[in-house]
Amino acid sequence: MRPSLSALLLFLSCTAPVAAQQVTTRDWTDEQGVRWTETTTVEVVEEEPGNERVVGISDAPDVKAVAHFGPFAVIDGTRAALVAETDSLSPADFAAMLRAYPGIRTLELVDCPGTVDDTANLRLGRMIRAAGIATDVPPGGSVRSGAVELFLAGARRSAAPDAEFAVHAWLDEDGRQPQDFAHDAPVNRAYIGYYREMGMAPAQAVAFYALTNSVPNRQVLWLHTPDVARYAALESPSGS
Repeated sequence: MRPSLSALLLFLSCTAPVAAQQVTTRDWTDEQGVRWTETTTVEVVEEEPGNERVVGISDAPDVKAVAHFGPFAVIDGTRAALVAETDSLSPADFAAMLRAYPGIRTLELVDCPGTVDDTANLRLGRMIRAAGIATDVPPGGSVRSGAVELFLAGARRSAAPDAEFAVHAWLDEDGRQPQDFAHDAPVNRAYIGYYREMGMAPAQAVAFYALTNSVPNRQVLWLHTPDVARYAALESPSGS
């Protein structure tokens, strides 16, 4: 699902968030065999929880990782992978990962079912773009529902020819979908605005949003790499 209307309006109105501290401790061994212990204190923004927007949660894919931060698996000093659904803590997880591995330049989207907090998910997308990180869907990769916004957040984007993307309309807590609001209502403008921030031209942003809403929330429209390339600039396919 997309975020509840009340949560999205809170986000749009820029209401001051409430901060809380999240303290985490982790141990890991680096590539030289040195063992490290890190204690991190993160200021977590407590936002209105967004409704979940997930398609097909499955077991996390088998990704060889040197460290994990929430749904992120660090592959090496320059690459990480998104291997699970995002939630309200994912922006803090992402920030902690970049502090520990500042050389990360590419985020692979391997098997990504979406999000259980769409408000936090859009915030995470903006963080990915601000960090200048590229997004890549490797061969066999699947990017679904709210994870599509994270793929679009890449400063550069690439996807294998067999990559798949799943989109559908959002549904708020009252059972309303995009067509239940005026096309220029804030709840609809928010997503078009996000797509514009991610580099789409105005006409492309409107057209892509219409495409995602062309099937109801309980259904799924499957897209492939050439379909997405009509709306968002992609680099050469992964692995080419």
